[in-house]
Amino acid sequence: MFIQTEPTPNPATLKFIPGRTVLDSGTLEFTGPAEAARSPLAARLFDIDGVSGVFYGTDFVTVTKDKGEWQHLKPAILGAIMEHYMSGAPILADGKSDGDDGDDDEFFADDDAETVEIIKDLIETRVRPAVANDGGDITFRGFKDGIVYLNMRGACAGCPSSTATLQHGIQNLLKHFVPEVVEVRPVT
Repeated sequence: MFIQTEPTPNPATLKFIPGRTVLDSGTLEFTGPAEAARSPLAARLFDIDGVSGVFYGTDFVTVTKDKGEWQHLKPAILGAIMEHYMSGAPILADGKSDGDDGDDDEFFADDDAETVEIIKDLIETRVRPAVANDGGDITFRGFKDGIVYLNMRGACAGCPSSTATLQHGIQNLLKHFVPEVVEVRPVT
C-alpha cells in the first residue's frame, strides 16, 4: 500500500492520500480523542503524541499537529493509516462510511431561500473542490443581512491564509454572482 502525502496551506496540517476511499460521501472532523472514539482510524491517530485533529474527506485524511515536527510524526501517522487499511476495519465503528456536512444547523430567512440556493451551489461547485484539494472543507452555515457564514474544517481551520481565502477569494466570488452578498465570515 502506497500512501501519498501533500502539504497544505496550513503548516500544522498534512494531507494523507491512501489511494482508497475514506468516506463514501461528506466529511468528518475529529477535534479530540473523545470524538475519535467513533472511528478506529481516528482513535489510532490520536494515540500519536502531537496529533490534535483528524479530518476525513472522500479520498484523503488530513492530520493536524499541535506539537512536534512532521519528520518525526509522519512515519507514525503513515504506519497508523496503513495498519488501519490492512486490518480491514471499517472507517467508523458503526460500520457506516458516510460523513456528515452538518446541514442541520443552517440559518437564513425564508425570503432568502432562492439567494441561499445560489450561494450553496457556488460553494459546492466552485469553492469546495478547491478547498478539498488543500485538505479541508468549507460548508454553508447561514445568511443574514447580506453576510454569508461559512464553516471551515480540516486544513482550513486555523490556517494562516484562511482569512485571505475567505475575504479575497470566496467573498469576491460570491459578491460577483450574488449582489445581495456584502461579506463572508467564518463560524466556529
